[in-house]
Amino acid sequence: MNATGETIDLYEVLGIEKGASKAEVKKAYHKAALAHHPDKQPEHLREESEIKFKAVSSAYEILYDDEKRATYDEFGIEGINNPGMGAGGMDFEDFINMMGGMGMGGMGGMPGMHFHGMHGMPGMGGMGGMRGDGQKPRGRDVVHQYEVTLEELYKGKTVKFGSSRNVLCPSCKGSGGKEGAKPKDCSNCEGTGSTTSLRQIGRNMVTREEVPCPVCHGNGKIFKEKEKCKKCKGACVKEEKKVLEIYIPRGAKNGDKIVLAGEADEVPGYTTGDIIFVIDEKDHETFSRSGPDLTHTIPITLQEAICGFSRIVLRHLDGRGISIEHKKGTMLQQDQVLKVSGEGMPHKRGDTKGDLYLVVNLIFPDEKWLADDNNIAKIKAILPDGPTPEFENVEHVDEVQFIATDLEVGADGVPGGASAWEDEDSDNDDEDGSNVQCQQQ
Repeated sequence: MNATGETIDLYEVLGIEKGASKAEVKKAYHKAALAHHPDKQPEHLREESEIKFKAVSSAYEILYDDEKRATYDEFGIEGINNPGMGAGGMDFEDFINMMGGMGMGGMGGMPGMHFHGMHGMPGMGGMGGMRGDGQKPRGRDVVHQYEVTLEELYKGKTVKFGSSRNVLCPSCKGSGGKEGAKPKDCSNCEGTGSTTSLRQIGRNMVTREEVPCPVCHGNGKIFKEKEKCKKCKGACVKEEKKVLEIYIPRGAKNGDKIVLAGEADEVPGYTTGDIIFVIDEKDHETFSRSGPDLTHTIPITLQEAICGFSRIVLRHLDGRGISIEHKKGTMLQQDQVLKVSGEGMPHKRGDTKGDLYLVVNLIFPDEKWLADDNNIAKIKAILPDGPTPEFENVEHVDEVQFIATDLEVGADGVPGGASAWEDEDSDNDDEDGSNVQCQQQ
């Protein structure tokens, strides 16, 4: 339960219904992440936006994963954190802790672009404050969603990007004062270096966060104006710009994380956090992916399905042509699935790959070709006659007309589903309650 007594609802965080599809979850995440990205906000709203951005990203990580989502739907947040414990409430601070302190900054990202870390704000997500064992608390991680194409995930990709972050001032080594100067305890945080505040991050959602003191910059000490370090002017940190590089391995998948250890902002008294890239796999136009396996629809003419063929049927993700042979003697069927072993996505470890599944899409002759009597006569002369069902004891025969439709037979065996027919029947009811079923000619 959160501070208001309401259970955290991850669907509400993303603004979606509980039955939303994965595509809707992904779309809602992108919209919410863009709206709350700290780098898109004015300075006085960045602190609040960081918390909202973090909650949105954590909710997406759970709801986009089928297994985690099923567990959350049944047991709530505690079911994610403690499998097997059953349903139970968890306050929002614990929710953030569970997600590994994924503080969301706007640090460096894509080639040709420069991003800036969130300065002086480590410790959110239960990771701030002094630890009881005397060790330094951990600073905030900076997480960035990185969209990658299926081609790039198939071949692997190296990315270089510009990063700007805060590092401890080399002149004063992060103290904020001149050498030999004696600071006094900060009156705002009473020398602890951190302060606690409550912040509302959404309807019925409040979090308590421990953040570095804004007066002493998390140092717990302050210097007189004339005793402050000339280089950093008492801020304890200076901006550093550098080029970082990450490698996205072959076979990486949506949600995988690539960690650059110790590359987040430095803050006095804190262990430096990490920069974390989360893979956001972009949907492909022709391939679909399920783990290491790929699926691709291939067009096959009716002539090829009957007579056989040997040709290239698709261009693979690495540019290779994939050729198959279908020998005469058997006929390919619509939606038949052909398995090609070892042509799926590469596994991240080893040289093996998943499988490629080809779905047959039969291409029939067009209406102009079918309207030619000579073509029809040739088909009739070549194709064998099939068995014609005979109906005995039929007393009367009606000749009726039909209209071709796009309806598909549903799981209940009814074209368009039973509900479609029920709606249609209700629309066609006469005023006296009767319903005309058919009309004889």
